[in-house]
Amino acid sequence: MLLLFAVRMVRTGIERSYGASFQRVMTRQNSMIQASIVGLTMALVLQSSAAVALLTSGFAASGLLSFGSGLAIVLGGDLGSALIIQILSFKLDWLVPLLLAIGGWLFVKTEQKKLRQMGRILMGIAFILISLRFLREAMDPIRDSAFLPAIADYLARDYITAFLVGAALAFVMHSSVAAILMCVTLVQIGAIPFTAGLSLVLGANLGSAFIPVWLTRGMDTAARRIPFANLGLRGAWAVISLFAINLALPADLLGAGHGGQMLVNAHLAFNASLLVLALPFCRMLQGPMEQLMPDTSAERDSEPVAKPSSALDPGNVGSSAQAISSLKRELLRMADLVEAMFRPTLRLYKSGEKDQIRAVQAVDAEVNECLSGIRAFVAALPADTMSNQDAGIARDMLEYAVRLETAGDVVAKRLTVLAGDLRKTGKQFSKEGWSELQQMHETILVNMQLASNVLISDDLESARLLNAEKTEVKRAERNSRKRHFRRLQIGKVQSFETSDIHLETLRAFRDFNSHIAAVATPILYQSGQLLETRLIEDMPNSVTES
Repeated sequence: MLLLFAVRMVRTGIERSYGASFQRVMTRQNSMIQASIVGLTMALVLQSSAAVALLTSGFAASGLLSFGSGLAIVLGGDLGSALIIQILSFKLDWLVPLLLAIGGWLFVKTEQKKLRQMGRILMGIAFILISLRFLREAMDPIRDSAFLPAIADYLARDYITAFLVGAALAFVMHSSVAAILMCVTLVQIGAIPFTAGLSLVLGANLGSAFIPVWLTRGMDTAARRIPFANLGLRGAWAVISLFAINLALPADLLGAGHGGQMLVNAHLAFNASLLVLALPFCRMLQGPMEQLMPDTSAERDSEPVAKPSSALDPGNVGSSAQAISSLKRELLRMADLVEAMFRPTLRLYKSGEKDQIRAVQAVDAEVNECLSGIRAFVAALPADTMSNQDAGIARDMLEYAVRLETAGDVVAKRLTVLAGDLRKTGKQFSKEGWSELQQMHETILVNMQLASNVLISDDLESARLLNAEKTEVKRAERNSRKRHFRRLQIGKVQSFETSDIHLETLRAFRDFNSHIAAVATPILYQSGQLLETRLIEDMPNSVTES
């Protein structure tokens, strides 16, 4: 459990630090080789090939990623996961005190988001190393018992059973890294022979391919094709390798003398050979997978689906609980409209035409209608039958609706106007400036999803995280502004030409994010998590007298 927790801890730290940039990195690759390298890097970063497969499936479902590129990313992620095991299999116990000391200090003593998450990552790596040492020590007392050798000998003789046990182990643990590290540790201490460990590892490769299939079972067909294709390729190669090794190779090659490092090398060779063999066929598999998993009639229907109507009816308020639920549904619809306005803003900066800008601005009218409906609904709530708590919740929701409407105005009346001005001049941002705007845009989109989660769940921890992200966006805006001024000082022409638009866009992004994050304020205030003022209450007498 410590091993599973540590792997998740590292992944959480990476996602919170750099998660907003994943879409841009993963969806801009056209070459199969480049896509596989991206997948490999992402797996190293996230410490999980399943996480890479889930991200890939989500982008494929939204049309941002083609089937071939997505499958290449997933195959590269599998190799990246094998490289993680190679790194962690080395004797790195001497690093544990250093990682804990630096990681703990960064996580506890620093306020900057990326430094705190770096501390989380370092502590997670230390916990992985500690858990592996615990595992070795826990197996020592039973290594020489009568029970374990009997099981180990059976698995060595019955490689099919060992294969299935490895697959089940990886699927149940939901982490191929943790499962294979456990197998490697058992071989290293001599608890099981190399032959059994090899069959277990091949089975774990099959089991790990089932994880994204299971996790994407509720997604659209386009999202599920890539995990199923990966399962087919990975499963077939695992079965072929299992029988080839156990039937074709001489028994003395699989006998004693091979340790855990040889098992790690075999796992790495398996994934590298699969990537080399399957990469040329990634695009070709799209047709067969579409035939095996055709779109449903609803997904094939090209007619636009009617937009959801308002969830509010001032003439039929219902009970307090029903009224609050209806308000939440309407606020979610309003938030989705605002997100639909904000998402394409940078695309409008790059290549936006007048009709595209008008289409985004037209959505603002729907957002205004949502606010009018919420205002009328809250006004129609019977004050005599509602408790003070429910009435307060309704007022907080109305205030958030006002903030959402204002956020929509930021897009319709500021960002789209700036996009039009940029299109008229034909000028472009500097490479550094454009990258800073992209990162802020991606971060705000992630914050919008978090804000919707806070709206639904009223979760205090999520509200604290959203408020912390609000501070991070302010810091990013301030840092980008400073870097922009430095580029002006060194005479960068592109920065001079687009200076006004760059600075106004930064300010608009910051204001937009502040409005979105306002959903966290009532939850934090009611829980005593917010200060009334940021001013120092008790000033020294010498200061006040002066």
